[in-house]
Amino acid sequence: MRDAKLDLFDPRTVMDSDYLPDGGSRDGDFGFAFNDSNFSDRVLRIEIMAESPETRSDGCESCQSLADWASRKRRREDIKKENAVDISACPEEQILNCNQPDNDDGVVFKNQEEEFVAMIEELPSGEEAADINDSNWSMDCSTVLRVKTLHISSPILAAKSPFFYKLFSNGMRESEQRHVTLRINASEEAALMELLNFMYSNTLTTTSAPALLDVLMAADKFEVASCMRYCSRLLRNLPMTPESALLYLELPSSVLIGDAVQPLTDTAKQFLAARYKDITKFQDEVMSLPLAGIEAILSSDDLQVASEDAVYDFVLKWARTQYPKLEERREILGSRLGRFIRFPYMTCRKLKKALTCNDFDHELASKAVLEALFFKAEAPHRQRILAAEESAITNRRFVERAYKYRPIKVVEFELPRQQCVVYLDLKREECANLFPSGRVYSQAFHLGGQGFFLSAHCNMDQQSSFHCFGLFLGMQEKGTVSFAVDYEFSARSKPTEDYISKYKGNYTFTGGKAVGYRNLFGIPWTSFMAEDSLYFVNGILHLRAELTIRH
Repeated sequence: MRDAKLDLFDPRTVMDSDYLPDGGSRDGDFGFAFNDSNFSDRVLRIEIMAESPETRSDGCESCQSLADWASRKRRREDIKKENAVDISACPEEQILNCNQPDNDDGVVFKNQEEEFVAMIEELPSGEEAADINDSNWSMDCSTVLRVKTLHISSPILAAKSPFFYKLFSNGMRESEQRHVTLRINASEEAALMELLNFMYSNTLTTTSAPALLDVLMAADKFEVASCMRYCSRLLRNLPMTPESALLYLELPSSVLIGDAVQPLTDTAKQFLAARYKDITKFQDEVMSLPLAGIEAILSSDDLQVASEDAVYDFVLKWARTQYPKLEERREILGSRLGRFIRFPYMTCRKLKKALTCNDFDHELASKAVLEALFFKAEAPHRQRILAAEESAITNRRFVERAYKYRPIKVVEFELPRQQCVVYLDLKREECANLFPSGRVYSQAFHLGGQGFFLSAHCNMDQQSSFHCFGLFLGMQEKGTVSFAVDYEFSARSKPTEDYISKYKGNYTFTGGKAVGYRNLFGIPWTSFMAEDSLYFVNGILHLRAELTIRH
């Protein structure tokens, strides 16, 4: 019998669905065997202990909402910190009573202390042991409310859980005992029963989010990854709220098997990013979000913001509100939030401000700004390569968001005359979206202290009555100032060729005025957008505007 039992627990013979590629149930549905002595070789004795009132939610063991669940979790974490206990100094019966004498078989321990030490060696120690059961196995739970006794099958539990596998197959006398005793808090009773039932049947009866979270946490303690994935999938299918999403974001730091909850965490991030993609619309609500929520929002490519400058300003505002102490703010910006700001798409004027911003560590700010300037100096095809290389990793600093104002590249000259050359690239799909009467604006740029912008339009040609592509130069409204410039619009038709001038002239701006050409290329919209169009180089329309102050 001894040899047969050891062979049963040979890792090569145990079919653990947790390790199957599809996470399936190759070991089938054994629900019929749950708590049935005919199909069991062990007896599990569950001691349900009284809980201190502080760890319970309004005096109730079950949570009615995720807010209650989160509140109870926070209280328990606080109490754990206040009542930290050295496990090695606790009486053996307060850790895990897996070494009860098997009276049915007449087995008696000769050296209790020796057996206890051997058992502890098989269990996680220190911080890891504390994490396995935050029901405080190591705390003084002297009041047993009730005891539940279940008939269990050690092969079934061992196949589902490395915890039980080690418990039943450690080769010591404890692994041969017929009786196993576990202690849990009263609020964990329902979750443990659901977990044990799942280990037999691969399904759960509970459907509420708080109850599923309780089962998930119990599954993490006893290393039942398949149940954690099952709970995670059910929670993803339930309606999500900002409160629940934020709670799910905390799970990876709260559990040992973080991979099992990663899909749920990813779904929570996507929910928050979609809900708050227009951060100006929910500014007050977003400003009160915790760090994890802000990170989820800033990681999105679909933020509806005017430009990356707006993202930079928002991050600073949030950090100053949440972390009034400069040292803490610098730490958060440097280690957590700074990497979500896509410096390469900020304007040069804002990059200059970032260099002198006291909220950022100067070395980190210098590195980010230098990297941004090198990116801006790259040729468009190199920029696309850099963005593609980073699209599959967490850091997406070279990936462009869906900005309201299109990023531009600006080269400024002071001599022999004040002049700037502005480069605007538009993707083919961006141009297609302009039809029939749309327009897209560039980021602002400056010349002689005045702000300007470019705007691309789909217009109706006034003479020929067909749609066409137009380009305009506008000055940002600033009183009634008069400002005269020479300008020239150019485009490039081949990667190896220089820009070809399409139109040039001079204009005296007053506040809010613009000048441009309704049909820049002199062809209908259909010809401009045709597959063989000369104006799209690798799917990109390259435009250039040259402005010079007139004296």
